[in-house]
Amino acid sequence: MTPERLLEILGEFQTPSAAVGILHNGEITEFAAGVRHVVTREPATPGTIYQCGSLTKTWTALAFMQLVDEGKAALDEPVRSYLPEFAVADPEVSAAVTPRHLLNHTNGIEESFGDPGEGDDVYERMIRNIAGAPQVHPLAYTHGYSAALGYAVLARIMEVADGRRWDDIMKYRLFEPMGLSSTSSRREHVDRTRAATGHVVRSPEEGPIVSPVDYLPRSFGPGGNLSSTVGEVLALAHVLLNGGTAADGTRIVSAASLQEMMRSRVPVPDPYLFGPEWGLGLIVCDWHGETVYAHDGSTIGQNARLRVLPDSNLAITMLTNGGPRDGLYRKVFNEILAELGAVTIPALPAPVPDLKLDLSRYDGVYERPDVRYEVKAEGEKLFMTLFLNPMEAAFLGKPDRLTHELLPVSETHFLMPTEEDTQTVAIYDFKDGAAQYLHTNCRVTPRRQA
Repeated sequence: MTPERLLEILGEFQTPSAAVGILHNGEITEFAAGVRHVVTREPATPGTIYQCGSLTKTWTALAFMQLVDEGKAALDEPVRSYLPEFAVADPEVSAAVTPRHLLNHTNGIEESFGDPGEGDDVYERMIRNIAGAPQVHPLAYTHGYSAALGYAVLARIMEVADGRRWDDIMKYRLFEPMGLSSTSSRREHVDRTRAATGHVVRSPEEGPIVSPVDYLPRSFGPGGNLSSTVGEVLALAHVLLNGGTAADGTRIVSAASLQEMMRSRVPVPDPYLFGPEWGLGLIVCDWHGETVYAHDGSTIGQNARLRVLPDSNLAITMLTNGGPRDGLYRKVFNEILAELGAVTIPALPAPVPDLKLDLSRYDGVYERPDVRYEVKAEGEKLFMTLFLNPMEAAFLGKPDRLTHELLPVSETHFLMPTEEDTQTVAIYDFKDGAAQYLHTNCRVTPRRQA
């Protein structure tokens, strides 16, 4: 793929810029297209710094596994072994939850941590603030993505075990040993002369506009606040492809710990959006029989994608200042993969229109704090309504309720075409004739009980 071809695809998806990095058989290719900011029109380059969002979780998991290597932490010891004050609303969960549950998103704790501020004690405050946090689902019962809380608890364990703040842990344990000068965990440390600005699209006619939110709160740090370049994300990919060693031979994590990150897996209720399983800080995909390890990330107006194909000795990353758009990722990556003769991304399954379902089993309200879905049957069709908060709806110029049809793929899986991309939804775990959970975009939401 050429920068000119990338620019053409970006225009199709109304994304201001992207930088792409490829690591194949030890050789690195980097290129970029578009602009860092739609007003200033400064061009993006391979050295442009983008916000990585939840791709940060893979970095945090890697640093945590260093502490496991050193015997300072263990995957299956209760969190209370390190944080005696740790408590949530369910006393059994308080006593039993482990780092493994946090790493693979099966802890089930609602992200009710309030506003812990922007100080150095942010993760201590988050631990204190969740004393009354309820369970979205029972411990280890199902996968349900934790955007911030789970990895913040891991960060606090790391701080206690290591003796430094999480930001310093990342710097001294990963960034410096790997020779990374452009990767940082604090917005204050980002070189603003090289940083991309995030953008959102409210309508195709208006096109991309500057995001109203420059950065995520510090509470998202271990789960979403790293900024980096494609070259330095490929440095992470090198570690994943080469048994835990950096490009210069420095050992970052033991081969055994890296294998544990990849092999310790839980099933994902919706297997189609990313992959059917989740490891420790990694999504596990199945691309036509080839195992691919991945993680994505989104802030409000910036996006990151990483795919690692060990059998092909290949990794691809793309950082953008718009989106997220699944169609953009698929188009760019599939063209690159085809050019390299590698396996491509599986297409979403086709709907099965003649599938006979008892639609009453799905009908109902699925709800958690600040998230509400209504699933309703109308005749022989099923629809899902998402409720937007008033501020989000006003900014996007959308109604506060968005309704889309659900097209069945199986008894528990559905496609949901939208104006931008086709999304996937799982509605599952039937009890007393009714589904108990709705899983979309990796998040799980329980049925509201009468």
